[in-house]
Amino acid sequence: MSAPVKGGAAPRPPLAKETLHGTGRYQWVYLWGWPIRAMHWTAALCIVVLVITGFYIGRPYFMTSGEASANYLMGKVRFWHFVAAGVLVATAIVRFYWLFRGNKFERWGALYPVRPRDWANLWRKVKYYLMIDTTHDPQYMGHNPLQQLSYTFVYFIAAIMAITGFAMYGQAAPEGFFYTMFNWVVRLLGGIQRVHFVHHILTWLFIIFVPIHVYLALRADTLEHTGTISSIISGGRFLERDQKYVDE
Repeated sequence: MSAPVKGGAAPRPPLAKETLHGTGRYQWVYLWGWPIRAMHWTAALCIVVLVITGFYIGRPYFMTSGEASANYLMGKVRFWHFVAAGVLVATAIVRFYWLFRGNKFERWGALYPVRPRDWANLWRKVKYYLMIDTTHDPQYMGHNPLQQLSYTFVYFIAAIMAITGFAMYGQAAPEGFFYTMFNWVVRLLGGIQRVHFVHHILTWLFIIFVPIHVYLALRADTLEHTGTISSIISGGRFLERDQKYVDE
């Protein structure tokens, strides 16, 4: 196995498609450090828990018999909802730190489409994914502009979800910490019911994003055979030696 591309760490045994890439045309490049991979899967698990428990809190669909204090199902569901929310916020803090501490593929410049070249390539990537024009496909080692924009949008939505969630949580203890820090959200939106509504609607954006995210990852892995999916497990992917990459 050859040396990694400049900026990468020492190569490690790949976890995908060894036989396909045994021709020497490809090299395995380390892109994502373990904190990024750990935060990705932790956040994914938290989102699943939050969606399931959130829908139950909004519309309980299990009925229990006997004394409420002996069952306390809603209390347990709310507890796990709050735990998952806290862990998700913790992953966001780690990810924010890694925007400045990580390698060049993990820092803020590679996550947000801030360069003119990325905005120019954004439309080309859209046409490529929609199969309108498959001849002009700018290649990126890390996130391409469409991924950058979609992840930026998801992080923005997640931040609003966290703020509205804390605002609702604070209603249980007026004059407490969360009430003091986030009740301005209730006033801004015009009432707690609107806060609930915004929180619920944004949940559906997450639900819509997940299958699109999985589809694009599967599509890239199927058509390009570069280990895109396994990269979030192993940390690296295969890259063609003679291919020009925009972000190398």
